[in-house]
Amino acid sequence: MFEKEYDVVVVGAGHAGSEAAAAAANMGCKTLLVTMNLQNIAQMSCNPAMGGIAKGQIVREIDAMGGYSGLVSDTSAIQFKMLNKSKGPAMWSPRVQSDRMRFAEDWRNRLEQTPNLDFYQEMVAGLIIKNNKIVGVKTSLGLEIKAKSVVLTNGTFLNGLIHIGDKNFGGGRAGERAATGITKDLIDVGFEAGRMKTGTPPRVDGRSLDYSKMTEQPGDEIPGKFSFLDETRPLEKQRSCHMTYTSNEVHEILRDGFERSPMFNGRIKSIGPRYCPSIEDKINRFADKDRHQLFVEPEGWKTVEVYVNGFSTSLPEDIQFKALKSVAGFENVKFFRPGYAIEYDYFPPTQLKHSLETKLVNNLYFAGQINGTTGYEEAACQGMMAGINAALKIKEKDEFVLSRNEAYIGVLIDDLITKGTEEPYRMFTSRAEYRTLLRQDNADFRLTEKSYKLGLASEERLRKMEEKKKKSFDFVNFLKEKSVAPEDANPILEKYNSSPMKQSDKIFKVFSRPKIEMKDVRNFPGVEGFISSHYLNEEMLEQTEIQVKYSGYIQKEKNNADKLNRLEDVKIPSDFDYSKIKSMSFEAREKLNKIQPTSVSQASRISGVSPNDISVLLVYMGR
Repeated sequence: MFEKEYDVVVVGAGHAGSEAAAAAANMGCKTLLVTMNLQNIAQMSCNPAMGGIAKGQIVREIDAMGGYSGLVSDTSAIQFKMLNKSKGPAMWSPRVQSDRMRFAEDWRNRLEQTPNLDFYQEMVAGLIIKNNKIVGVKTSLGLEIKAKSVVLTNGTFLNGLIHIGDKNFGGGRAGERAATGITKDLIDVGFEAGRMKTGTPPRVDGRSLDYSKMTEQPGDEIPGKFSFLDETRPLEKQRSCHMTYTSNEVHEILRDGFERSPMFNGRIKSIGPRYCPSIEDKINRFADKDRHQLFVEPEGWKTVEVYVNGFSTSLPEDIQFKALKSVAGFENVKFFRPGYAIEYDYFPPTQLKHSLETKLVNNLYFAGQINGTTGYEEAACQGMMAGINAALKIKEKDEFVLSRNEAYIGVLIDDLITKGTEEPYRMFTSRAEYRTLLRQDNADFRLTEKSYKLGLASEERLRKMEEKKKKSFDFVNFLKEKSVAPEDANPILEKYNSSPMKQSDKIFKVFSRPKIEMKDVRNFPGVEGFISSHYLNEEMLEQTEIQVKYSGYIQKEKNNADKLNRLEDVKIPSDFDYSKIKSMSFEAREKLNKIQPTSVSQASRISGVSPNDISVLLVYMGR
């Protein structure tokens, strides 16, 4: 049936579970992926898209580490957009609209081709824990699977409850049953659990829509891609999305159904995602707005199914249908399925170490929505990190942790472990204090070498990164050394109303001026020759331009990050008793004893711990 014992058992095959299984198996561990339905591996349960603001940076980080999410996003993309191009490169965020069926198919194919990885279809109904250590899992049929480590990535399935109007029923996703048993086992050994909710909009028949009443949303003219590898190519053709709006009439229809909404009649008590609210939540919270955007997103190349982004709801299906029929372009809409809300169990992530291993049970890891996050990308990166650390623990090697100045992944995990979350956590660029360093374009510079040392990123990936880094930095140095004469530069400067040059100056300095772009600099004598003789591609040229235009900002953030690292180096013993530091505030002592930070830097980020408390701690530790 399967092996008697595995190094790593991954429970759940969503985005977190798929990346966890891939990471552990690729690091040489005998791995088993257990899921209730093998047909739904890496299912896009909600919107058919990957990336977006800050999330796109995470996908590129996963790819730089040797994960699969970037490659699969490229092969299943139907549209590519680089968001925030009007802002600085720290804000640029890639996003793809995906073919839902192709996405899941490609993920399964890649996992099946991954050595060391086995599969089994059944529900895991319990955990086998002995002496505060996980030793296996139990299935609903009573099978016991031994494991040296276990990664739980249960998504919305733990005691999942689906709500549509005044109806509710158990389920982890539309058409799939909920998972039971695991929550009780965890609570029995001392874990604290909570409930969260999320929602999804109706899916409709695209043949019933009138797109002439909507605004077309095409992809980029020159599309990019996620993966740093040459295995994938940018799209040659793309499908458009469309945009339309709700209206006061739509809002009135929805309000009439509020008394039948589980959100407002008290049947849903858990907290939903603040940054992806339901349509009833939006019209209630933003009563002054007379309309809200709806994005009409195709679910694939060939299917007629359409996702109505922005219309997430748990209202009765008749209210959903009546309200959508009043939206421009939806007058003759036909439903494939109504929207719904789902409540599920999660475990406050302050119960985890930075490796995503639980503090209470050795060799047990949590990743994804079980930790209170929302979003495929947030789940996938946690899964990858949990898979890596489960593999390292078995090999008796040090845990792998990314700091806040190394990756968005580091920011996300540190936020969860240090601050916890009482509502579904979503990543934003504003959460990263070093976002100028954590750009989507340099994820490979930041992470590929680290991943290669772990045995995850391939040598091909490492060499490609090193070539890009060397050539772009060589070009930067060339621009610092090469001068341009006034007669060559001034015609371009005048075009942008920039002060003319009176004497020759370094190209780097001229390039640093506002509005001057790479296409302008290429006209300066010697530049095009350098580019062609050194075989610089577009990615290298973009990297050079960013390094020139933002060199001051980048250096400033590096200096700030170095200061942070000095506090990160001040480690706190794992058994440190804060209650004996009487000069520290009571709240700080209570929070520090609960979270048990591993460094002074982490302690400083805990809510309720003041700078004065940190000063007292440093004095007490003899610093």
